This record gives sequence, structure tokens and C-alpha cells, in this order.
Amino acid sequence: MAEEKRKVKIKIEKLRKAFGEVVAVKDIDLDIYEGDFLTLLGPSGCGKTTTLRAISGLEEATDGKIYINDKLVFSKKDELIVAPSKRNVGLIFQSYALWPHMTVEANIAFGLKIKKLPKNEIDKRVKNILADVHLEGYGKRYPSELSGGQQQRVAIARMLINRPQIFLMDEPLSNLDARLRIEMRSELIQLHNRTGATTIYVTHDQEEAMTLSTRICVMNEGVIRQIASPEEIYGRPADMFVAGFISNPQMNFFKGIVEQKGAKTVIKAGGFSVEVPKDIVGNRNEVVFAVRPEDFVIDPKGTSYNIKTRLPAGSFQIAMANNGDEKDIALMFDGEEDITTGEVIKLVIKKDKFHIFDKKTEKRLN
Repeated sequence: MAEEKRKVKIKIEKLRKAFGEVVAVKDIDLDIYEGDFLTLLGPSGCGKTTTLRAISGLEEATDGKIYINDKLVFSKKDELIVAPSKRNVGLIFQSYALWPHMTVEANIAFGLKIKKLPKNEIDKRVKNILADVHLEGYGKRYPSELSGGQQQRVAIARMLINRPQIFLMDEPLSNLDARLRIEMRSELIQLHNRTGATTIYVTHDQEEAMTLSTRICVMNEGVIRQIASPEEIYGRPADMFVAGFISNPQMNFFKGIVEQKGAKTVIKAGGFSVEVPKDIVGNRNEVVFAVRPEDFVIDPKGTSYNIKTRLPAGSFQIAMANNGDEKDIALMFDGEEDITTGEVIKLVIKKDKFHIFDKKTEKRLN
């Protein structure tokens, strides 16, 4: 569905947040659509958590406006700040923030008791929510008697029981081990799909963002660098920061020399020579040429590289290689590919699997 035809659930205009002289969020604009699973992704200190807290009302921004369901909930200019409890959002944080002296049932029911709902209504909702998060039979236990994954489910249940239209999640899986993180990602996707809620999710983990999101908003130094689907973010990064951040191992960046050979325009980089349309590079003599580790192929007609190290990882393997002229590059192959440390292999780049960036602006050209 085209974005312009989708209902905007949350609208952010020129949002700014400064802590003294440090500006954490720099006048960002962002539309979050109904049913989105939008991930705010970036390194520590990029402004993603501050943005989430401003949406929730837990952080008062320095300037800008925030709309939820077409209702203005924050405007510094108009001196309008709607309380978090009035914004109909559910919150989950890195810390589960469960009451240790309360049972699972009591933790989940706490918000409903504050609202003074009838006991039979509370009991019914708690029972249903426990089933939804696969915690039937755990209602009488205390948080200390639960695993990390179970505690996170309790935190999710506590959010769900208030029936919010919007889920706000700040690195909720970072305290879990690798296996549990994968399990909980599946749980979160199912939860999102089942409820139809709009979800805003904060993480610095690119894999988490790629697997969960309908759209990813990449941030750095308080600025939005790109908003797009996971496929576009990965396949067509808008600039060198996005290209480098959304890559594990790191994207390989080369100095690219542009040459004109008759009617052909060629970029020479890292021992490779790639023909490109003239209009991509324009009158530039030099660009930044980039290739992901998995986009090289061993081919006897290719460029020679020496395998410096090899890191087997089961179904795949990572290698660092050097051609004698450039810094080491990262390569990724199938786990069964027969390569050894010290071996010289010949590489070619998969067809059209390269990225070209402007040397000065670092913006994408192709």
C-alpha cells in the first residue's frame, strides 16, 4: 500500500531535544503509519530512545510537535503537553520493571486496579492475557521465580491488558540470551500481527531490526539518515553511514577511480574494474566503491586475494583477505566452500552487487 494512502498514526514535526549544549535529537520529521512495525535503529547516543520517550510523554522535548491519532499531544510553542497516561500507548523497556513483591497476576492487573475496573472484569482479562503470552499456570508465581524470557512476557502482558493502540518498546530483548532473543522476536511479530497495533521499536541491533520491521528508521547523531523497508535499507543504503552500519561483517569500502575508456565509463577499485553508466558518476574522477562481504564470488578469471584469516561459523564462514594494495577486506562464503588460510583465491563481484557513493557528501549515487 502506498504510504500516502495509509493513515498516519503518529506524526512528528521538527522534534528537537537538547540536554544543555548537547542536542540529542535535531529537528526530525517522521510519519509512523497505522499498523507499522517501525524500528528506530542506530548506535548508542544517536537519539532513538530520546525520540521514543518524547512520543510516550516521558521526555519533554525542547521544540517541535507530536500528533497521535491526529490529536496534538505535544507542542512546545503552544505549551501543550498531554500526560503519558492520556496518550493510549503501551510501554516496554529494557528493564522489565516488575514489582518483585507482587505475583504475576498482580503485576499484570495493577493498571486495571488503578482504573478501578470490576474484579470479575480484571480476572477475565488477566486470564486471557496469560494465555496470549503463553504463561498459563504462572499467575501465582513471583518475578524471581521466572526466567528472563518469562519476565519479559509478563511485561508484555502488563502492557497488553490496557489495550493500547500503540506499542513503544525500548530494547526489550537486550537482557536475553541469543536463543531467547530469537524466540521472543517471533513472539513480538505474532503479537504485532495479532493485535494490529502500531509498534515503535528501539534497538542498536541491526539483525533485530531487519527481522522485525516493516520499516526501519536509521538514526545517527540525532538525525534521520534513511527511512525504508528492511530490503531497501540493505539493498540500497542512502549513504555510507547506513551502508556501513547495516552490515555484519562490515561493508567493504574502496577508493574508486573513474576512467573513461572510449564510450565506456569504468570504476577501478580494489583490483576490480566495473563498467557503469556515465550519468551515475557524472564528471567525478573519484568515488567510494563498496561491496558487501557476501557479494564476492570465487572465479578463476577474477582478481587475486590472499586469505589472511578464516572464521568458520557453521553454515557460513567469514574470511579476511588482502591483495597487497588495499587494507584487508571481509568475505562471506557458504560454510562448505573449500578455502584455507594462506591460500590465494580469485574473486569477482556478483553482477550489479556494488554500491557507489559520492566521496564528499557520502550520499548514494547508483
